[in-house]
Amino acid sequence: MTSAVELTTPEACPRCEGEGYRTLYRGADRLYRTTTRNFSVIECSSCGLMRLDPFPTQEELRSFYPENYWWEHDDSAVNRLAEMYRRVVMGDHVRFARAAVEADGRLLDVGCGGGSFLAAMVEHGVDCFGSDFSAKAAAQCLRHAEAPAVCAQLPRLPFQPHSFQTVTMFHVLEHLPDPVSAVEAVAELLPPGGRFIVQTPNASCWQLLLLGDRWNGLDVPRHLINFRSEDLEELLEGCGFDVLRRKYFSLRDNPAGLAASLCPDLEPVARRMRGVSESPQKQALKSALFFALTVAAVPFTLLEAAGAAGSTIMIDAVRRGRR
Repeated sequence: MTSAVELTTPEACPRCEGEGYRTLYRGADRLYRTTTRNFSVIECSSCGLMRLDPFPTQEELRSFYPENYWWEHDDSAVNRLAEMYRRVVMGDHVRFARAAVEADGRLLDVGCGGGSFLAAMVEHGVDCFGSDFSAKAAAQCLRHAEAPAVCAQLPRLPFQPHSFQTVTMFHVLEHLPDPVSAVEAVAELLPPGGRFIVQTPNASCWQLLLLGDRWNGLDVPRHLINFRSEDLEELLEGCGFDVLRRKYFSLRDNPAGLAASLCPDLEPVARRMRGVSESPQKQALKSALFFALTVAAVPFTLLEAAGAAGSTIMIDAVRRGRR
């Protein structure tokens, strides 16, 4: 991806409706290569919000997600090993969420994928539900996590107001064309005092400063909005939430994200989704190299997180109002 001057006129900023902008980056799909079409990442001149230009239509957007974009469980030895790894690196997500869940509260995971997170929460005795835009993912979540899941997408979820005590949303909000409506819908699902745990890439991270258009968190063309930490907090507060906790490090996401930024051709999930044909030996070697690069990235990602500039931000917010 190389910097370039955008020649078309983008739509008004979805946050402030300002029409001024500057182009930051331009390029195509580095990771999954679902399209050769070029897009720009632009920054609003008024409020600073970073967004994709042009916004794809819903039909176009669906074509940018490879089949089985979510993780799928099976009983092969390789997959069982991968699941063990996922459980370990997902531990900080589980601990962060458990601190917000009340003993008898119900939890909804929006964008549940194959259900790895919900499976871990169910093991801790949490009453869990899931939703995903993919019917296959919702079915996989039910089989793997034994948690009911529906095929639906924000802001239209088939639940009554105040149905849940906690809603989690990991790496979903940046994919949505209207994040305000999405967060308002989440607020409707929660009673006053209910908790919303949301995680997105953090566009004010050191990795973006150092890597620029190679930063994996931009993920053109799937990430429609690129939130800085202050953008995400302003969105939550404007939709009736107060921020309680912030976390800038994710063992699952930050080191692996840096490794994918540096060497996208080694990223195992991207290789599988692109249908790369490799011998088992070559596949194992590339996966081992990616794992080594991920481990080597841990010290830097811990350092940037300590400076409140990690490549992801996870927020625990409470819905305002009287119980």
